[in-house]
Amino acid sequence: MSKISNAKIIEALTTAYAMELETVQNYIAASVNLDGVRSDVIKKALAADIAEELTHAQTLANRIKTIGGTVPGSLDLPRGQKSLQPSKDSTDIVYIIKGVIVAEDAAIAQYNKIIKLCDGVDYVTQDMAIGLLSGEEDHRREFIGFLKEYEKG
Repeated sequence: MSKISNAKIIEALTTAYAMELETVQNYIAASVNLDGVRSDVIKKALAADIAEELTHAQTLANRIKTIGGTVPGSLDLPRGQKSLQPSKDSTDIVYIIKGVIVAEDAAIAQYNKIIKLCDGVDYVTQDMAIGLLSGEEDHRREFIGFLKEYEKG
């Protein structure tokens, strides 16, 4: 693998790692902050997803190290999930559901980018990204289902 392609793969993995950790932070906040009778299902779904998202971050960190990168600390990680920031209205369940879908869309896009970067270059990382992509697609599908139900009233 060339140094240039390896550096780009490490950079893309590091971006995904930061995204996963930010998702964990925001899912924790949402699962604790939501209020109301109808919030329980969403809070439980988010709480369950936290462990999986954290596992994704650990998987990415291990791969970054394995292919020669350095796993960044918290001060070196960007943050950008505006759609998942706590709402002023702690009963706005639809806001959180839509925020989760936006975050999952971003993760799906990032894993697709990694898959393309690795094609013909790094099959192990590509296979890992395909597996992580599947998990993100499952989460997205679950929350699209929630959105349909909650928007019906």
